[in-house]
Amino acid sequence: MDFGAEGDPAHLRGGGGMKAATIRDVAERASVSVASVSRVLSGTGPVTETTRNRVLEAAKALQYVPHSGARSLSTSKTQTIGVILPDLYGEFFSELIRGMDVAARSLGYHLIVSSSHDDAEEASAAIRSMRGRVDGLIVLSPHLDAANLAAGLAGRTPILLMNGGADAGRPSIVVDNHGGAVQAVEHLVATGRRRIVHISGPSGNLEAETRLAGYLEAMAHAGLPTSVVEGQFTQASGHAAGVELARRELRPDAVFAGNDIMAVGAMLALQDAGLRVPEDIALIGFDDVPIAALVRPGLTTLRIQIAETGRGALERLVRLINAAGHDVADTACEIVRPELVVRSSSQPATSNLTNSGPSHAGGRTRASAETLSLKGENS
Repeated sequence: MDFGAEGDPAHLRGGGGMKAATIRDVAERASVSVASVSRVLSGTGPVTETTRNRVLEAAKALQYVPHSGARSLSTSKTQTIGVILPDLYGEFFSELIRGMDVAARSLGYHLIVSSSHDDAEEASAAIRSMRGRVDGLIVLSPHLDAANLAAGLAGRTPILLMNGGADAGRPSIVVDNHGGAVQAVEHLVATGRRRIVHISGPSGNLEAETRLAGYLEAMAHAGLPTSVVEGQFTQASGHAAGVELARRELRPDAVFAGNDIMAVGAMLALQDAGLRVPEDIALIGFDDVPIAALVRPGLTTLRIQIAETGRGALERLVRLINAAGHDVADTACEIVRPELVVRSSSQPATSNLTNSGPSHAGGRTRASAETLSLKGENS
């Protein structure tokens, strides 16, 4: 028989495609019961220090790795967390997952990530597939009905909702999209801009609708006319909006885009049309994804600390998991307040500052609202 350096049968060594060692092999080598090995490796139950050392030495010699499935049966935990996002594309979601992953690893958890493709039925299917396989769920949905459906389907599995609206009675995290939009408009007004267009997200999306509401409220408070171009939260739709705005006879002097990716698309279109940002048209986004600081000019935006928000969500869900079965209820709605980050794209325009009132060719302005729907490709 072929033996290793320490007298281990070859079929018990971990490499070369040989059979992996089992808990019975560890018990046999340590001359203890399987139950004793289980108690040592799980950290539960009383064992003597001598037994513990013998088990650990045997496990190391045999390169034994506990089977996660078997461990989950005995502990009722999988050490896995499910994350359901409306999409997996783009810097926003990659930053969110990055923050969650850092927290998960530090707490001894793994992630299973799935996309609902912004569809309530697909979100339901993803939740059903994860039940019993994860210890808890984080569901990010921009649609309130989908968020409520997710909470109902989760059953007894702890669940944390993100951006599904401030629904009382369920643990959730939402961004103050309305307040952030108001900050954006007030900043542009303070720099002397008066013809401020909003590129909104898609209709039916809670984040898009609350950012639009904040824009409309702030513009009304400033006594300024509104103009809305509907986008899809994609760079393509932002670019299409920028092309349309550059062709207008009476162009805006500022654009507030519903997210950074649309803002970048609009910036490229405006620059391709020979317009200068911010000298001709100021620009502001929302989210502060990494590319916002890299484009030129740097993009003014509303920072929501995406990775940090993801980390906090994961840590909060783990607390919910650990509190399951106890009389400790966490039903709070945590609100993330955006922070205005001023970069070059919204620097004051001297020509605008000399005219504090509405500046429109042909004389006195008349407040009006127009909406243009631009269906951009997901790219």
